[in-house]
Amino acid sequence: MSSVISQISVWGNGLALRLTKPMAKTAGVVEGTPVRVTVEPGRIVIEAETEPTFDEMLAAFDPVKHGGELMADAPRGVEAFA
Repeated sequence: MSSVISQISVWGNGLALRLTKPMAKTAGVVEGTPVRVTVEPGRIVIEAETEPTFDEMLAAFDPVKHGGELMADAPRGVEAFA
């Protein structure tokens, strides 16, 4: 992990932090990358929000919570199949 001193600047009606190209490359972010910002007193954490991999989704699958029928109701109307 690397650390640099940077400065918060005014940007419109808000504040901004500029990332240098080397910082962005190290973090693996580009323009448009979604990020999660966590704020605590005296601390701001910015993390790239990545899509879960297929293996991560499978690991998070709970058959009790996610298994079974999506709609446990009886078929209605013309969508019922014989």
